[in-house]
Amino acid sequence: MTYLVLDLVMLAGVAVLAAAGARAARRRGVPFAAPVAVTLGVLLTLTVVFDSLMIAADLFRYDPAQLVGLRVWLTPVEDLAWPVAAALALPSVWVLLTPVPVRDEVAA
Repeated sequence: MTYLVLDLVMLAGVAVLAAAGARAARRRGVPFAAPVAVTLGVLLTLTVVFDSLMIAADLFRYDPAQLVGLRVWLTPVEDLAWPVAAALALPSVWVLLTPVPVRDEVAA
């Protein structure tokens, strides 16, 4: 199994989770898209910078046969799926696991 196939399988599951989280956030009136977008930008930037530095320092290597070949700086594009998954999944889980406040309705 190539890194790309693994990424796509994982991102498919995360997309379902993110759709449920976005729907729950919209129902509750909680911001979702903007915080996810900001988090995604920060995580992608940090991943590219630090992955590239670690690859340049020869701390680890990838099997070229398992990679697509596209890179951002020195970071293989396959590595960028993990910060995307984190930026989508974690807020979704947070929204879905936060209890909905119960409204007290008192009959007058």
